[in-house]
Amino acid sequence: MSVLIVIPARYASTRYPGKPLVTLTGATGIAKSLIRRSWDAAMMVDGVDRVVVATDDNRIADAAAGFGAEVVMTATTCANGTERCAEALDNLGVDYDIVVNLQGDAPLTPAWFISDLVAGLRANPQAHVATPVLRTGGSMLGALLQDRREGRVGGTTAVFGADHNALYFSKEVIPFTGRRYEDDEPTPVFHHVGVYAYRPDALRAYADWPLGPLEQLEGLEQLRFLERNVPMLCVEVAAKGREFWELNNPEDVGRIETMLQAMGQP
Repeated sequence: MSVLIVIPARYASTRYPGKPLVTLTGATGIAKSLIRRSWDAAMMVDGVDRVVVATDDNRIADAAAGFGAEVVMTATTCANGTERCAEALDNLGVDYDIVVNLQGDAPLTPAWFISDLVAGLRANPQAHVATPVLRTGGSMLGALLQDRREGRVGGTTAVFGADHNALYFSKEVIPFTGRRYEDDEPTPVFHHVGVYAYRPDALRAYADWPLGPLEQLEGLEQLRFLERNVPMLCVEVAAKGREFWELNNPEDVGRIETMLQAMGQP
């Protein structure tokens, strides 16, 4: 099955304008832009046929072309990364069996997250969309709760049923646990990793549906699928000792740089 990775990136982010061009310094002291680090993460995934950056901004397009990325220009009217992926697929004029949306704010995404995600969708023909979830330890759960206490909209959490189909995603920390966990203790809270794998028909259908009330309230694009009763498979992935965090707010820059340096990533 052919696989396309699309990295959607826009300059006019509501919470963090210009985020794709923000630089992150790794273990070697070299600063690379967020979009470059996201591209590097995509290029580490085996079994992928093509990787493109999809953007509506010439500054991002120029930066991406400068490090050798293939760029697809999309409209400024795309409401989110999923809509941008749908337009990029149409603009490429080539169909793929699976389209992966590697959002440009997750430079710490390990290659096996994406490989496991694609494998999960392949193995579940009834699923139209799949997305990774990562069981939190006490330390990560504490960071999510701290963001909420301090009024920051940070990471997303997910709940799913026995069949691993998603029940809900939220910027609040769900489910409520009411207890404290040790830093390395597994918790019942799953951090949603902002990567998606779509079948092309589901991706194209999404772009034709109007914004739903839950999507609008939470600011989470994947809720449009749930509001339309489209099965979304949650694929549990393993951290394997790697730390994971997304760049949602300016305060996340230092945290991600610390993680890059601790992991020895250049």
